[in-house]
Amino acid sequence: MLVIRPIAEGDYEALYNCAVESGHGFTSLPVDETLLRSRIQRAQEAFAKSSVEQPGEEGYLFVMEDTRNGDIVGVSGIEAAVGLSSAFYHYHLGKVVHHSPKHNVYNALQTLTLCNDYTGVSELCTLFLREPYRKGRNGRVLSKFRLLFMAQFKERFAKQVIAEMRGVSDDAGRSPFWAWLEKHFFTMDFPSADYLTGVGEKTFIAELMPRFPIYVNMLDQAAQEVVGKVHGNTLPALKLLQSEGFRYRGYVDIFDAGPTVEAEVSQLRSVRNSRLMNVQIGQPEVSETMLICNTRVADFRACQADVNCCGDNVILTQKQADALHVSVGEQVRLVAL
Repeated sequence: MLVIRPIAEGDYEALYNCAVESGHGFTSLPVDETLLRSRIQRAQEAFAKSSVEQPGEEGYLFVMEDTRNGDIVGVSGIEAAVGLSSAFYHYHLGKVVHHSPKHNVYNALQTLTLCNDYTGVSELCTLFLREPYRKGRNGRVLSKFRLLFMAQFKERFAKQVIAEMRGVSDDAGRSPFWAWLEKHFFTMDFPSADYLTGVGEKTFIAELMPRFPIYVNMLDQAAQEVVGKVHGNTLPALKLLQSEGFRYRGYVDIFDAGPTVEAEVSQLRSVRNSRLMNVQIGQPEVSETMLICNTRVADFRACQADVNCCGDNVILTQKQADALHVSVGEQVRLVAL
């Protein structure tokens, strides 16, 4: 069985392997021991908080574990509120009009403007599933369980949530969008800039990034074509978020121009449709595949399971209950998968 739980200190090696396998453009998993261990510690501190009145610097990091052998097969995270202690940058895709009635000229031109508009919102991040497990509903489970966690612990998160989608780059980590910025402003390749951001070195962005809007039609053709486009490997993740209610509002990553999607937490499909039910132990006669989590923070567990819902009760097998660390009479939150 695949079970999702809070990351532990002993998961460092597995997290490092995920960082290596994730490749270029995955800013939130830098191949850096100090930063990865810091993320684990920060997550443990967030899970250890018994009560939170409002979202702050907490970063929740989870792993998906194969209980048959103890292998860590994926990782997934939520940032409670971004940009509170260090600037959180995006480009906003806007429009300006150049119009001369006298000469019958009308040009509506797209612009990219550096901004910090998402400061304080929550973020779904660090979603990575190892290759052998990219089958069935595993990717869906590793992404969507976070919405159950947010539904259960609303006070820990902002009302709005975003997700940054990886933009277009090749196997060597070359981004057409960054190539244009590099040529004119940075003299730094994309993997280097991406790595610096991942390890928290963001001052170079404010120092070197153009301070005035960039006309999109001034970019070379290759760069223009990838603005707001996702990496091929990220397309399934984007479609899943869109099915939940996430929408693209013209914000793109400052390095690869990948789209950022946003939503109101309360309006997400899995949040609206999730419900609390009382645990009963038995052998379900008629089953439905559900995404289920317990209602604890530090001892959080989530998984997919075929269960039987009867009124306010859900019938779990003993194995499923053990995996979720729940017993008869306790509550779980679930949603149809």
